[in-house]
Amino acid sequence: MRLRAPARLTASAALALAVTGGLAVTAAPAAHAVGEHSKCTVNWSHGETGTISKNGWNLRTGPSTGYASRGLLYRGDTVKLLCSRGNWDYTELSKRSKSGLSKGTRGWVRSDGLYQLGG
Repeated sequence: MRLRAPARLTASAALALAVTGGLAVTAAPAAHAVGEHSKCTVNWSHGETGTISKNGWNLRTGPSTGYASRGLLYRGDTVKLLCSRGNWDYTELSKRSKSGLSKGTRGWVRSDGLYQLGG
């Protein structure tokens, strides 16, 4: 009976072989290195702004509740709309948020917690 090597050993062996054999090895970029805006399906090019309409609204690292929160936004916080994907808008804080997030912080906000004000 033949035993299979664990995947991590196989990958290590392949990397060692590639390096000693003079082959180029590149790794795929990390998801965060690609850029959050690459998840957009609609770009906002007219500088539309919005105001948060709910209290304790998450500013997330990606367009779903499965992504980490960067912090909370509160009613009256203002954002610039950069692009959208489904029910989510990729935004940039227009000024320091009520929770203390810095002006210019970017993240994803669920659309139903946002009033669009226009450009």
